[in-house]
Amino acid sequence: MEIRFQNSPKEISQMSTKELRSNFLVEQLVENDKVNYVYSHYERMIIGGAKPVNKTLTLDNHPELRADYFLERRELGIINVGGDGTVMADGTTFSLARLSCVYLGKGTKEVSFQSHDKKNPAIFFLLSAPAHQSYPNRKMSKEEASPVALGEVATANQRTIYKYIHLDGIKSCQLVMGLTVLNTGSVWNTMPSHTHTRRSEVYFYFDVPEQHRVFHFMGEPTETRHLVVASHEAIISPPWGIHSGSGTANYSFIWAMAGENLVFTDMDAVPISGLK
Repeated sequence: MEIRFQNSPKEISQMSTKELRSNFLVEQLVENDKVNYVYSHYERMIIGGAKPVNKTLTLDNHPELRADYFLERRELGIINVGGDGTVMADGTTFSLARLSCVYLGKGTKEVSFQSHDKKNPAIFFLLSAPAHQSYPNRKMSKEEASPVALGEVATANQRTIYKYIHLDGIKSCQLVMGLTVLNTGSVWNTMPSHTHTRRSEVYFYFDVPEQHRVFHFMGEPTETRHLVVASHEAIISPPWGIHSGSGTANYSFIWAMAGENLVFTDMDAVPISGLK
């Protein structure tokens, strides 16, 4: 488990591209037959990727947690962006088709991951946060996630938003989680930008064609920075920073948050004319 500490706005304004990438870009999160983790001190989130191909993978405990098992004091959101797979939690089996989600509450002891077909393996994105209360384990398909179509051709941001873990969906202590799929010909996400100092966020980009990239914009609205992101890479977004992106082709991404407010619409809008 890689450990990453917080950075102040002043530090980030002076970082080189290499420094920005080492602090906020999570590369090699998805590898065959591995579960990889990054522990971020923003909201004490743990970002993970699991890709079972030839074997079953387990959610192993880590000494850094000082816990008897991974979810002793934590909750976990999981979204599958690959082929069909299975998440097993304390003897209950959750079959997850592509773009389905499962929430596992505090106190879940044994968690494992499998793919139905090793030629088309499941790819599970994980986000975990501390939890003070136990909520029921629950699965939600993308069809159940109240998909909402937004955006326009004129602004190159036609997209469909799926909300899974939030106040009106799967209940959690502090996780908010969903995903956005951009239409062909659309490339902009989360524009106009916003911030929300009440919670930190992670973006996990997927379905980015191999030869293409997403330019992810971060930093304070008047001190913006950018990172170039490939498929199956994640960005850690501080609560005071914007998080927007534009790709060289259409793509999809998971947005996952932790903090003190579960209201999906809780955000402080930044007009495009105010960005610098």
